[in-house]
Amino acid sequence: MNMVHKKHISSFHIIIFGFAGTILLGALLLMLPLASASGQVTPFSDTLFTSVSAVCVTGLVVHDTASYWSMFGQFVIMLLIQIGGLGIVTVAVATAIISRKKIGLMQRSTMQESISAPQVGGIVRLTGFILKTTFIIEIIGAVCLFPVFYRDFGVRGIWLSLFHSVSAFCNAGFDLMGTNKAFSSLTAYSSELALNIVIMLLIVIGGIGFLVWDDIKTNKFHWGKYRMQSKVVLTTTLFLITAPAVYFYFCEFDALSGKERILSSLFQAITPRTAGFNTADLSRMSSTGQAVTIILMLIGGSPGSTAGGMKTTTIAVLIFSAISVFRRKDSVECFNRRIADSAIKDASAILLMYIVLFITGGIVISGIENLPLNVCLFETASAIGTVGLTLGITPTLGSISRIILIALMFFGRVGGLTVIFAAVSASRRNISKKPQEKITVG
Repeated sequence: MNMVHKKHISSFHIIIFGFAGTILLGALLLMLPLASASGQVTPFSDTLFTSVSAVCVTGLVVHDTASYWSMFGQFVIMLLIQIGGLGIVTVAVATAIISRKKIGLMQRSTMQESISAPQVGGIVRLTGFILKTTFIIEIIGAVCLFPVFYRDFGVRGIWLSLFHSVSAFCNAGFDLMGTNKAFSSLTAYSSELALNIVIMLLIVIGGIGFLVWDDIKTNKFHWGKYRMQSKVVLTTTLFLITAPAVYFYFCEFDALSGKERILSSLFQAITPRTAGFNTADLSRMSSTGQAVTIILMLIGGSPGSTAGGMKTTTIAVLIFSAISVFRRKDSVECFNRRIADSAIKDASAILLMYIVLFITGGIVISGIENLPLNVCLFETASAIGTVGLTLGITPTLGSISRIILIALMFFGRVGGLTVIFAAVSASRRNISKKPQEKITVG
């Protein structure tokens, strides 16, 4: 008797295949002659890199977005950014909602994994809230940016406003400023108060996560009613903006004065987690400043957000775990709540994976390209953190180095544990335990 064994497709597989399929479709669309400003077919290796960077909301590019791609190509990139920022599953569920199709338990479970929701219940309502809030914020952002871009670019400022609003909110870092100077990002607007504030707000709002928005909407300013995760996200985000901004103000941008110095310090503290815009020349920063930027890039944004990286909650959990060890407490506590042991294990595994991949990728690229290790580590941190900041070497890299960056960008956006859980087959859980033996650490 023939037995047909169907391989179980988990929500982790759906998320990965969804991202991969969107990336491939984006790469093929960007190969069309219509997508390039010159009307020529762009090599698949270049379009693949661009599509991965857009869907994984990174911002690393091999061609300047403004000068190389046509209006159609730029629109495709913006669409890929929007899909990648919201998440493939969110877009798919939204399409089902609009077409009034029934959302099954599998789709709800996948959606839960995609946005790191605590439970399946209410996931469809949350999806609607995410979509509505996203588009409202992006439109408001575009309207606020329009006066600046209209002043400098005329009617084309409408398109620039919309593109940069979507790119900033989705923490992508793609820009259309290359018509003045290729790969210049927002350096020409380092003293433009309105543009800096709008871009920074969009980055922060997009990076704190959908669940935090829902908490704020539901509980308003009643801090005590917030979920522990929302409290951790907001306090950690505030610290990761304030502390680096103070450092950059006193140690990196002391040559600037007044308003520009304050704006540059704040912008440089916010953009590495994980937006990718820059208003300062990063190559002129000290090695310490670049190291601080690397740390911020690796940390990234928050769970269930448009940002990548290890996530603010991962670092917070590890810090609280260390504090509990120092205080000789059996459990890890935060905001009068106990953190589950599984969260601590996950955080440790994520940190290890990111550090190993970040360092290994930098070493391999440095050896292949014969470039300084610190420069290569900056690029790999930017890739795995889905940031997009660069010291200028990405367009010059060879095929193998680009493949490494592509893999790091994909890993950073999809999520380390998602990749591992999808790769490791779901075997039957074994409830038996091996004998315990003590090992000394530290």
